Order: sequence, then structure tokens, then C-alpha cells
Amino acid sequence: MIIARDDRRRTFETVPAGVEAASWWGRAWVSALEQVSRDPARLARGRAYAAEGHVDAVTVTPGRIVAYVRGSRARPYRTELALSPFPDAEWSELLEAVAADPAALAGLLEREVPQSLAGTVLPGAGELVPRCSCPDTARPPCKHAAALCYRAARLLDEDPFVLLLLRGRGERELLDELTRRNAAHAAREHPDAAPDFPGVPARAALARTSLPPLPAPPAAPAAVGLPPAYSADPAAPDPLALDQLATDAAARALALLTTAEDPIAGLTLWQDAVRLASAHHTAGLTGAARTLYRDLARATGRTTTDLARAAAAWRQGGLPALVALEEPWDPPAGPFDRARPALLAASRGAFRPDRNRLTAHTRQLRLGRDGLWYAYESRPDTEDWWPTGTPSADPLTALRR
Repeated sequence: MIIARDDRRRTFETVPAGVEAASWWGRAWVSALEQVSRDPARLARGRAYAAEGHVDAVTVTPGRIVAYVRGSRARPYRTELALSPFPDAEWSELLEAVAADPAALAGLLEREVPQSLAGTVLPGAGELVPRCSCPDTARPPCKHAAALCYRAARLLDEDPFVLLLLRGRGERELLDELTRRNAAHAAREHPDAAPDFPGVPARAALARTSLPPLPAPPAAPAAVGLPPAYSADPAAPDPLALDQLATDAAARALALLTTAEDPIAGLTLWQDAVRLASAHHTAGLTGAARTLYRDLARATGRTTTDLARAAAAWRQGGLPALVALEEPWDPPAGPFDRARPALLAASRGAFRPDRNRLTAHTRQLRLGRDGLWYAYESRPDTEDWWPTGTPSADPLTALRR
């Protein structure tokens, strides 16, 4: 994790797990230090220190990597690895080579060290200079510097811009310069196209700008329009099905526009089939509408009579009316018990109670869970109840046709 960073100073609190470098450039970094060491035992102890987490936060600036490494004493040692930065002329040559090579530029943007830069940016034997405040004055590197070298190699694995910072340039500075040089190369290769594609500085493109407020949305239409007429082509889908689909989609769109709610959200397959069928009254059904009823009933495992009755309930009051048709329940005593004397006083007859239903001969009232009364009718001496009228909170009003 990076805990401090500007373009020429980066501090890493933690280093990627592992000791051995995974990338070829990370291994080359370690090799540059190992080649100058005459004591393999020191390198082994340094590798162990790195693995055991003895290296604290690592800070990278042009020309050096610095960290405190904890050894056998209580006070950690200040350890650094120095690498000579490039002079400006060498940087200019290197950047020009990268900008002119699309593969090298792409590799660097993917956070890989291009092979074409290996001999330039990676340290050679003796070029990486270790220093440490420990009392080990024998030929460097000491085990603390070796530990820092192994941990730094893991940083280079993750981000080769750490290596380029050591050589003297920060990431943002490099990318800005590479962008400019790459655009210049493109302009030289395609001089006629350059005026048509003027460059825009990244800072200008990403700068915050104030935009004018959006215009007010247009008013919603008063009603759903009619769908187009579909020809009865034998090779085309059923015209009624297309008409039904277009009409239903338009109605749902209007509901979403005006109420911000989808009218069929949460409906079961049966409830949605009832909703679709309710647009077609059973009286005077056309052949195509009868086909629709048949197909919807078959798809839901019901009879066409069941569907016609449920569609009548939906036309009576939507989903609450369908629930009143299909789900008997036990209402609270107050409003239900007051309805019977009110009906008797109005000479509507003696209604017998059964759960949420009041029945008298061929008339029935059902109290819905929404607190409304739904009227039903049946032929004499049958129990074939069909919804009728408009629901109301007043049972007498619900009975009026």
C-alpha cells in the first residue's frame, strides 16, 4: 500500500508478498546486487530478513531507495540502495525511442519493462550501490541491504515506474512527455490528418466544467396511442399477439412515465394473464380474442371460465378485486358486523355471514383486504358467483348497479 506519493517521491508501507522476484526485470535487479557479493551466507540471511518482514516502509526517490531494516538490535538500521539517475540528454534519447516504438510504449503502459529498454534502465553489475548504518563494515552488501534489495525487487515486479523513478523521472512526468512525443510522431507520419485531429491536453479534457441545466421534460401524453395495423401475413407472428404486445408495452410505459411505478411489478404468471385478458370482455369476443383466452388459460393451467371470471374481477377493481375473488379471509368484527344491520334496515334482505362474505339469495358482498366491498351475482340456486358493479367502502353503494 502506498502511504505517501508525489511525482518524485513514493513511500510504500507494505510490499507485495513473497521474496523471489517474479518478473524478468525484478530478477535482473537482484542479480545486479548478487553479482558484487562475495558472501552467499549474507545474501541468504538478507533473503530470510525480507521473508520475515524485517524491512519497514520503503521510500523511493530519484537515485535511491531507503528503508529501515530491523536486525538483532532494538534500533533499526537505515539502509539504502543508490542508482545513478540519467542526465537529461539520456532521458530524451530514451523517451524518443519509446515514443517511436508502439510495442515498447504499450508494454510500459501495461506496467512492464520493454525488452528494448532492458540494457538501458536496469542496473548493471556494480551500478547498484548499497549503504547501511549497521556496524558490518566488511565488503558490502550487508544482510540488511540484501533484504532491502529483495523487497525492492517485489515492488519493481508490480510497478516498473519505481525503477524509472530511481533513474530520475516520475510517472506523471514520463506519461505526459511520452504522450507529447507520440503525438508528434503520429503528426509526422500523417501530416495531412494532423489539422483534422487537434490534440487536447489531458488536464483540459478532464477539467471540471459547468454545464447548463437540463431542459424540462415534455408533458406525458394523456392516453396510450393506438398501435399500427399488422397485416395477416401467414409467415408473420399473429397480428392480435403483436397488437396486444404493443398496446400493453405502451400502457406500461405511460404508467412508468406518470407514476414511476411498473403496474405489473410483482405479479404472478396467473395475475398477469388475468390482467391481459381483462382488456377483452367475454361478451362478444372475437375469434382472435377467444384464441387469446384459450392460450392464456392453457399457459396457466386454468379453464377459460376461470380466466373469464378472474378478468371480470380485474375490470372491477384490479389486483385487490382479484384477491377478493380468490382469497377468503377473516376480517375484524367492526365494519363487517355493522354492514348486516345497515343492509337489513335498507330492505336489502338478511345477509348471512361466511368469513369475509355476506350472502342473500342471488346477491353477495365480499369485503376486500383493502377495506372495500365487492359485489357479486349468481343465478338462483347456484354458487356460480361473478363480480359485478363498482367496489365501495359502503356496502349499500357497492350493491347498486
